[in-house]
Amino acid sequence: LQQALLPVLSELHGADRPQEVGRQFRQSLYLWGLISVVGMLALLWPDPLLAWTEVPDAMQPAVREYLQVLAWSLPPALLFRLFSTLNQSLGRPKAVTWIQVLALGLKVPLSFLLALGVGDWDGWGLVGCADATLIVNSAMILMGGYLLRHRSFYDRYRLWHRLEAPDWRVLGQLARLGIPNAMSVTVEVTSFTLMALFVARLGTVASASHQVMTSLAALTYMVPLSFAIATSARVSYWIGAQRAREAVQATRDGFVLVVSCALAVALVLLLFHNPITQAYTRQPPVALMAAGMISWLALYVLADAIQVMCFFLLRCYRVTLTPLVIYCVLLWGGGLSGGYWLAYRGWDHTPPMQHPVAFWIASSLALVVASILMAFLLRWTQRAREARVESA
Repeated sequence: LQQALLPVLSELHGADRPQEVGRQFRQSLYLWGLISVVGMLALLWPDPLLAWTEVPDAMQPAVREYLQVLAWSLPPALLFRLFSTLNQSLGRPKAVTWIQVLALGLKVPLSFLLALGVGDWDGWGLVGCADATLIVNSAMILMGGYLLRHRSFYDRYRLWHRLEAPDWRVLGQLARLGIPNAMSVTVEVTSFTLMALFVARLGTVASASHQVMTSLAALTYMVPLSFAIATSARVSYWIGAQRAREAVQATRDGFVLVVSCALAVALVLLLFHNPITQAYTRQPPVALMAAGMISWLALYVLADAIQVMCFFLLRCYRVTLTPLVIYCVLLWGGGLSGGYWLAYRGWDHTPPMQHPVAFWIASSLALVVASILMAFLLRWTQRAREARVESA
């Protein structure tokens, strides 16, 4: 939901409406408050969550205590996400990066100290990790707040102006962008979660090798995600400035970067599949099975880079429902259901594969189709926008 603020603020920035940037940022605080309350309630009273995840009774007291501390770290974490989104939309990502680097330097030793203790003190174990998260999240938003208050760059946006009453038009606009976005992410996450559950039936080696693939996919996703965020901020800026051609050029530049990086990553995966999988596990059967699936992961990485760029850029043009439908049909219907069919039912006269690669074949091909459809949708949307601007 909070990521929906990025194209809105970037567009206002491009239109040179600084005070409206500040007003819409303040309006987003109402969403922050709502999400924080809902999240805290779920973490402070986690019985349904613990029952759904089937946490063993012996572990529940420690997990419950951990979640209750984590609940208090949620509001500062979400507030820092707003700070991050604001800076990304205004073309100031370095401030966010430096704060996160400093936070990482604090989080690692603090987690070790509070979890494992020092000297005669044994530490607080799992709860100590939650305490470290709370301290670091609070420190991050304090640093962000200090910058917003004291850096002259932010003065023209009047961020510290008195908080207005809820503007339901603005909040509705953010909800229309944010809710389909959140649902699309949910589809993607649940497809991975259910895939892991289906693969678990194939045994521990299959499950472990699938986990290696999932970890690699999550790691390689960070690069195109970063380019997608940056490109969407620039495209929204040019949309706000009513310069459709520059928005298209920014789109092309973003795709050149993201596809180039994805091709480089895919090539590294193909050339060094054995060392990469061996770095993840010391069990030869697991590494061997994972290495045999890397070629499909390389295709997945390339398609994933294209679709995430399209997803973020379509949101700049307020197109959110069609990508959600594409995700539901292809990630659930094509990737998950297709993988299940290949693994356990077979295809035509082909016997069941009984191998986790079935899910990666189906998911990769489904993502290729999704990326092609979303690329065509993006191009059609941009052409329609160019035509409207030229006729105005």
